[in-house]
Amino acid sequence: MLGRIKKHLIKERQTLMIVKGILNPQILSLIARVRHTNTLVISDRGFPYWPMIETVDISLVDDVPTVLQVFEALKANFAVSQIYMAEEFKANNTAKVQQAFADSWGKIPVGFEPHVDFKLRVPTAIGLIRTGDTIQYANMILVSS
Repeated sequence: MLGRIKKHLIKERQTLMIVKGILNPQILSLIARVRHTNTLVISDRGFPYWPMIETVDISLVDDVPTVLQVFEALKANFAVSQIYMAEEFKANNTAKVQQAFADSWGKIPVGFEPHVDFKLRVPTAIGLIRTGDTIQYANMILVSS
């Protein structure tokens, strides 16, 4: 009897293990709590710390991971209706960098606003994922559908 129960528990554990997609438990917890019109911030390494917001810091070294890598991973599990970025992103980055971001966004509408105004949106976010990205003003606020 105990052998059968043990086999069942082992089999159950195997079916619950995440084998692809986002593996980080803190990020999974964040996105599980995002509801309609809630926001989630993906930040570069230089973005200020916000003590009132849950922050998942996944920065390892410069550019590991990047904002776009995290965004690409999130898109599979997160319905994004709008993205906000600082307008300084356009003035401080090459056409190649801007195009890489535009390609990643696809048809998702992107609103650009002064960085000061962008930061005013941050305190209402469900959480913030900090990356190692060194691209200036690469921060994105994702609005859920």
